[in-house]
Amino acid sequence: MRIVPFAAALAAVFAAPAFGAPSNPPVTVLQCAHLIDVAHGKLLGASTIVIEGDRIKDVLDGTQQRAGANTVAVTGTCMPGLIDDHVHLTMQFDRAFYSKVFRLNPADYAIQSTVYARRTLLAGFTTVRNVGDFHNESIALRNAVNQGEVPGPRIFSAGQFIGTTGGHADPTDGYRWDLQGDPSPKDGIINSPEDAWKAVRQHYKDGADLIKIMPSGGVLDESGSAENPQMTLPEIQAIVAAAHDYGFTVAAHAHGAEAIRRAVIGGVDSIEHGTFMNAEDMKLMKEHGTWYVPTIIAGQFVMEKAKEGWYPPQVARKAMQVGPIIMATAGKAYKAGVKIAFGTDAGVYPHGENAKEFEYMVEAGMPPMFTIQAATMHAAELLKHDKDVGSIEPGKFADVVAVPGNPLDDIKLMQKVDFVMKGGVVYEQGGQPIAAALDK
Repeated sequence: MRIVPFAAALAAVFAAPAFGAPSNPPVTVLQCAHLIDVAHGKLLGASTIVIEGDRIKDVLDGTQQRAGANTVAVTGTCMPGLIDDHVHLTMQFDRAFYSKVFRLNPADYAIQSTVYARRTLLAGFTTVRNVGDFHNESIALRNAVNQGEVPGPRIFSAGQFIGTTGGHADPTDGYRWDLQGDPSPKDGIINSPEDAWKAVRQHYKDGADLIKIMPSGGVLDESGSAENPQMTLPEIQAIVAAAHDYGFTVAAHAHGAEAIRRAVIGGVDSIEHGTFMNAEDMKLMKEHGTWYVPTIIAGQFVMEKAKEGWYPPQVARKAMQVGPIIMATAGKAYKAGVKIAFGTDAGVYPHGENAKEFEYMVEAGMPPMFTIQAATMHAAELLKHDKDVGSIEPGKFADVVAVPGNPLDDIKLMQKVDFVMKGGVVYEQGGQPIAAALDK
């Protein structure tokens, strides 16, 4: 993609006002050959986005000029910055993952996360919801990004996972007896409604943005089941009550149908994965307005890697069970009218490959425009930050990405984002990272 002229715009973005000079924010005019209007589900022709500082001031038809503004022309299709509502920026699975937990310190994971955050941003994802870590590393990463210390997407962090003893969130699953200890609510492990309240309050104390719970088994832990229910309904209800008291939303990792049922009745805001979701679950989710975040790419990836011998036997068995089902479930949920937000489980597969999910969603039966809406306005609504992100409208953050062509004709183009602006700052143009933005 060709960006013309770029140097002047970049200089203005980073120019600091001289002492005593007016502090008016710089104005940038972004001229797009095409623009996806996600709010109305339309592909528009030539459009101009007027940006003041880090916010959108106006959106105009055609190629417009603005006196005194810095102009950036983008040949391609512009759209809102993408949002991934299910990532794990502080980890990345590989063949050695299960031994690394004994060799790496929290600081190691935190440092690695800065690399993953950069890759995610350059892939076009300007906002993410980090749904769980083990030592609150993603909270520290969020703070560093917000302070401009490292480049990355806008992060909303759940901090530590919350689960039950021996469940999917228990960090000591698979350890020998003398190393297991007894993880507590401070570690994200609960076994009663009272524990649930303490764990949520600890998250508030730690500075989390939302709560992530594990009411069912999972694939990549070393327990025996991916789908058995692992939280009682009273425990889930207690978490939700406490979370909503503190202004948190609740995301529920749930593969099994019974765990999904309990989570929806318990009042969670979203179901993550939902592999064995049945018709009753879908009906309940529609009645309760519960969001669904499919993460198809994660299911496909673990199934492929299980065949290559990446995982311990019990994990490989679960991966082969879950992998073939997630895509079909996502397609059924779409047809049933369940609300769907984009999420990928990045960290299960390599960070930066998030946009592969668009291709899988279309393969599952979702229209290309719907998948882009799922990764913008729908994902923003689930985050409850749709006033700031999710569409290109006056007043919202100037988060804009572009691809070379029309992704509605070829959804694979979403994997070729080559222009990235977050908060009015250009981080990538023509497929090349902008050092001045990334290394400031």
